[in-house]
Amino acid sequence: MQIDISPQPVVALIAGIAILVAPKLLNFIVAIYLIVFGVLGLIRM
Repeated sequence: MQIDISPQPVVALIAGIAILVAPKLLNFIVAIYLIVFGVLGLIRM
């Protein structure tokens, strides 16, 4: 069983978590989008 992880979802997760450190309304919305996109990207593989 081989797991291939594309870099885009990983970067999206890291960026989303980093943005959540200093949340503002727009940053919060963007962070949620990036985290959801990252998780979905990792699940779909």
